[in-house]
Amino acid sequence: MKHTLFAALAATAVAAPALADEAVCYNCPPQWADWASMLEAIDENLGIKMPHDNKNSGQTISQLIAERASPVADVAYYGVTTGIKAGADGLVEPYKPAGFDEIPAGLKDVDGNWFAIHYGTMGFFVNVDALAGAPVPQCFADLTKPEYRGMVGYLDPSSAFVGYAGALAANLAFGGDLTNFDPAIKYFNDLAENDPIVPKQTSYARVVSGEIPILFDYDFNAYRGKYEEDGNFEFVLPCEGSLRVPYVMSLVKNAPNPDAGKRVLDFILSDEGQAIWTNAYLQPARPVELPAEVAAKFLPASEYERAVAVDYGEMAAVQAAFGERYLSEVR
Repeated sequence: MKHTLFAALAATAVAAPALADEAVCYNCPPQWADWASMLEAIDENLGIKMPHDNKNSGQTISQLIAERASPVADVAYYGVTTGIKAGADGLVEPYKPAGFDEIPAGLKDVDGNWFAIHYGTMGFFVNVDALAGAPVPQCFADLTKPEYRGMVGYLDPSSAFVGYAGALAANLAFGGDLTNFDPAIKYFNDLAENDPIVPKQTSYARVVSGEIPILFDYDFNAYRGKYEEDGNFEFVLPCEGSLRVPYVMSLVKNAPNPDAGKRVLDFILSDEGQAIWTNAYLQPARPVELPAEVAAKFLPASEYERAVAVDYGEMAAVQAAFGERYLSEVR
């Protein structure tokens, strides 16, 4: 997808160097959040080539830990709770890209160990044509009904951050909070009776193909399917409510190519970089008003009032414990 809608936001152009450079980003999969366009733009604007990488957040931090003595990655991208953990574990190098000061408080580490680059809202990414005549589900509770047997997918919440975010959204929907995950455990056990599909990694293509008709996923992936794929796709913000979640990046400690990594992070937070995320139906980390033609593609603002923010530090602190409960208690 070309990032043409928001060219006017690009206040300055970044000149490419004479020779191509390379940087390694862990967890920058082209099919997720339109990293494909971002990687292309980084190459075009900076002359820095970044290999595709399909890790999830949990796999990323595990790899950073394993490579602590001899890092391979220069930058890392992950869900906010994993970014907080990476900072606490000393896996990253503090860095404040240009534009850092414009990121709202609470969505960045004050020292620059991690910072939000964009936001998503959790809901259902639905392939309507793959529902075999069943209605588009509107609520978390709907997904346990017999007509959706074998149709519901969610990423493994003990590994993938999006899976954990989906679990927290369901937990909140049924009256839980960050100190009580009993509702989520009950819900996933109920859902287990309906034969869900539980992949460990990004599954956008499996929804588009119809293999997974309903996936717990972010609005930006669902809107991408709705407006850019052949087929009939919808985003549903569950009737019970849901969760807004930032994704963050860091500079890896002792990175092999830190200068290239810093330039990449500067670009991602620049006007042009932030515009690319909005083309991918993401809310940018820096305050950028969505153009009317893009805002019209989202659900109404009144729908988004059901999506809440949480204490992301606390969300990070309880993630491992929830993952252990999920693995031990969900059938």
